[in-house]
Amino acid sequence: MKQRTQNPLVSVARYVGITVTLPVTAFAGYAVGYGLDHLLETGFLRIVCLILGIAGGLLEVLRELTRDR
Repeated sequence: MKQRTQNPLVSVARYVGITVTLPVTAFAGYAVGYGLDHLLETGFLRIVCLILGIAGGLLEVLRELTRDR
């Protein structure tokens, strides 16, 4: 297998993107749940959507880290 040398800035950008993914997906899930709670007059959807956002973020982080480059 041929080893590729990468620009260090490309690696930094990749890992910064990975570190931002989880908080952004958690916040997005909470925001969607918050909006749905107000729209549907419930009190539990923000927690459900937060958990789904965290799970989706973890899945995406694991996918990105295990990607063969």
